[in-house]
Amino acid sequence: MTQEPANQAQIGGRNLEDSQALLEPWPQRAAPIQPAEYAQRLAHARALMRRHGDGALLITAGSSLRYFTGIGWAATERLVAMLLTLHGDPILLAPAFEEGSLSHELKIPMRARLWQEHEDPQQIVAEVLAAQDAGQLALDPAAAFVVHERLRAVIGGRRIVDASPIVDGCRVCKSPAELALMKQATAMTLHVQRLAAGLMRLGIGTGEIKRFIDQAHRALGADGGSTFCIVQFGQATAYPHGIPGEQFLRRNELVLIDTGCSVEGYQSDITRTYIFGTPTAEQERIWSLERAAQQAAFDAVRPGVRCDAVDAAARRVLEAGGLGPDYRLPSLPHRTGHGCGMSIHEAPYLVRGNATELAPGMCCSNEPMIVLPDRFGIRLEDHFHVTETGAAWFTLPSPAIDRPFA
Repeated sequence: MTQEPANQAQIGGRNLEDSQALLEPWPQRAAPIQPAEYAQRLAHARALMRRHGDGALLITAGSSLRYFTGIGWAATERLVAMLLTLHGDPILLAPAFEEGSLSHELKIPMRARLWQEHEDPQQIVAEVLAAQDAGQLALDPAAAFVVHERLRAVIGGRRIVDASPIVDGCRVCKSPAELALMKQATAMTLHVQRLAAGLMRLGIGTGEIKRFIDQAHRALGADGGSTFCIVQFGQATAYPHGIPGEQFLRRNELVLIDTGCSVEGYQSDITRTYIFGTPTAEQERIWSLERAAQQAAFDAVRPGVRCDAVDAAARRVLEAGGLGPDYRLPSLPHRTGHGCGMSIHEAPYLVRGNATELAPGMCCSNEPMIVLPDRFGIRLEDHFHVTETGAAWFTLPSPAIDRPFA
């Protein structure tokens, strides 16, 4: 990957052609998840099923299906799912006409149970449960309500329970291979963020920046373009997820960019907020409070610490700075962070009342955003993973309001 000059200004000063010249396929790509790791995931799921008294687990299309089987299939009205019982190969439920496409995505041995358009795939689940006397069924928490209701109608009174303890229990702590994929995804997005900052100029529109970010993620080799992209200028930064319509950059306005990509299904999610021009004293003070709260949350992380203690650490900094208290604005209107992995938002959540204890391999965003209603907002978002002794950043935080990249 071509590197930009070390002395080049970080905000503005670069044209589109120069930025595009810095986009090449990512070198030293992380290895995809191997079959042996998929086998370990299924064994872990079965151990959790036994612990919770579940005879079968049904995982529908989405990130968890990809996690357990490698099948990156989006949910539609047609049921595509994995049915896992306590013994034997997992069963792939799928429309018969999709067999060829799905066979190219299989990463593990699976028995296919195919159904035609006029048939009820939930009935196949009922037949397997009856044949194995499988007991209660744990259902993917991401499954559509209609799947639950159709299953309830045919499984003969067997209990359907929430599979969150199994799904989260397997996915919440990342393996070294998963961490490597997340490190690549976050490094790619940080590079894109750096290039986007260099494009800032008077009058540039949010749409132009979004298009460049999407193109850049594609050029680096992400799974498609941006998974999502929020670009906000000026007063729009006061809205955590933006406002509709195009904005055009003016001198001395704040810029907030929140974006991410996917690498082999693993997500990045990074936010930078910086000034285009000269900040006011208040903007500098709020930016510094945001950075201090982010650091306090990071410093609170270690194995055995509750998730809500990390949220509390960030809020103490904000309240000491005269903001809040609690969710009262101006201050932090939402949780301090969320888990990340194959979903952009997943367990564990850094929020009040979450007694989950942090453990090595857990990955979270750290983004205690400060909102000053109708004026501006500051969000700095980097992710960390829990280590044996504390936390490690995936990406280094911003050092200053006019220097967003370390």
